[in-house]
Amino acid sequence: MELNRQIAEEALKEASKSNPGAWTNHSRYVAEACKNIALRCKNISAEQAYIYGLLHDIGRYAGISSEKHLIDGYRYCMERGWEKAAQICISHAFMIQDIDTSIGTFDVSEEDYLFMKEFVANAVYDDYDRLVQLCDSLAMPTGFCLLEKRFVDVTIRYGVHPATIDRWKKILEIKEMFEKQIGCSVYELLPDVAENSLR
Repeated sequence: MELNRQIAEEALKEASKSNPGAWTNHSRYVAEACKNIALRCKNISAEQAYIYGLLHDIGRYAGISSEKHLIDGYRYCMERGWEKAAQICISHAFMIQDIDTSIGTFDVSEEDYLFMKEFVANAVYDDYDRLVQLCDSLAMPTGFCLLEKRFVDVTIRYGVHPATIDRWKKILEIKEMFEKQIGCSVYELLPDVAENSLR
């Protein structure tokens, strides 16, 4: 099945029926952020970026979980032939390509854990992977936000991990990389980011 915006929107709509929650609005804001930034980039499609942002957490359709949503999303997309979207379902959580930098709980089988470990180590990241990693940290369910607000939000929910600061540094590095491409702050492309960050 060819992946396009309409199909991605329908997939998210159906997934939200299976497991309603704030994650669906978060996914929509991630998609918008991806699109807005990609519009200023020369080598990536804003439409594709939007789709990948929309589907990055699609594995949450299977219910409330921690890192299991990564492999659930991967399988969901692979079953439909959406290989890049499948990769991003896993890669969005690993801006550092090391399974040990996860901040969640591996509520998966040992076989799935070993698959994910190898997958993360060997995946070839491109600007779509990096853009979704960045935008995942720029979007709350209520709107766009400063990275630092999202960092604190996630840390309150997941706790402090040995890799927490290194993950933050990597996201800041990715932000700087995209800002060199677009010639402005990413925040200039995110409507109401200041207002949402003050909530």
